[in-house]
Amino acid sequence: MKFLLIASYPASILKFRGALIKALQNAGFEIHIAAPEFNHFPEEFNALKALGYAVYDIPMQRTGTNPIADAKTLFALYHLMKKIKPDYVMGYTIKPVIYGVLAATFARVPNRFALITGLGYAFQGAEELNYKKTNLQRLVHQLYATALSSTKKVFFQNPDDQMLFKKMGILKDSVSSFVVNGSGVNVFEYAVKPFPTNNNLPTPKFLLIARLLGDKGIREYAQAAKIIKNKHPQIQFDLVGWIDDNPNAIRQDELDGWISEGLFHYWGKLSDVKPAIAASSIYVLPSYREGTPRTVLEAMAMGRPIITTNAPGCRETVIDGYNGYLIPIKSVSELANAMEKFILNPELIYKMGAASRKFAEEKFDVNAVNQTMLSEMGIL
Repeated sequence: MKFLLIASYPASILKFRGALIKALQNAGFEIHIAAPEFNHFPEEFNALKALGYAVYDIPMQRTGTNPIADAKTLFALYHLMKKIKPDYVMGYTIKPVIYGVLAATFARVPNRFALITGLGYAFQGAEELNYKKTNLQRLVHQLYATALSSTKKVFFQNPDDQMLFKKMGILKDSVSSFVVNGSGVNVFEYAVKPFPTNNNLPTPKFLLIARLLGDKGIREYAQAAKIIKNKHPQIQFDLVGWIDDNPNAIRQDELDGWISEGLFHYWGKLSDVKPAIAASSIYVLPSYREGTPRTVLEAMAMGRPIITTNAPGCRETVIDGYNGYLIPIKSVSELANAMEKFILNPELIYKMGAASRKFAEEKFDVNAVNQTMLSEMGIL
């Protein structure tokens, strides 16, 4: 039996899907992986090959809607599937889902699945009153609807995304769907680490890890840091991430300004975020919407309390007042207030950090998440 996984970004494959791929391999599958631009990610390519997976470089532009480029992606996937004849196909992120499922339909792959890991730019504003789609959004929604109509099952990482797809008519009632607890986290790999301390109390030290996009709440994080530093100049704010090729990306001059102003200790892009989490005491993600944010799960597993928004995906990770605080989207004042609670009551860091770890073990353990997915695919 052959399983083909389609991705849009090689660096995400082992980090976010590695445990799932291993579970599929342990279930007896021959693993095939398709993604673009492996020439820019030789370490990922070699690591996948070393694990015994067949790896294919396909043409795909992660962003943009060039019809010629997208047609090349569709035909390349179709010809690949006709060649390797997979029994199962699954894509995740927009283009692998759309063109992967369409190609699998044309190639008559019997078991076609989609994993919706987040909605992104194509659904910005979709839940607002008087929502007016751009031409790009209308096109993406139509392509999604066409592709998903021929899937065996669609996996979502939070119930809000599932409900929105149904409400907008993108996911028909005839198509089976299921909500899983995100991508999960390896609670053994992301072990609890001691907090930075001062006078036997944890030192409040904040961290955000994300692609540097506006809808990740980067600007709100910067504004809240400015408010806190005016009152508590000793407090440190860390930032991990990079400016992505995305219409919603922050500008380089914005990032440079924040750093020169002393708002952030900037780590840049990290292949391993564990040292940054270990150096922090509170994890912050003021995102506008997520699938289920992987960085939050990693911080939870390492025993960090969480401040995040009461937004789809994010709200799944926090029980307000138990393992952190939920704040309104785009509310700088509420974000700063939540931060100050930890500054004025540092003992909360211990209490809520322990609760985060417990929550991660109970709900987000990667092995449990993957066993559920394999069961829902009819593999177990």
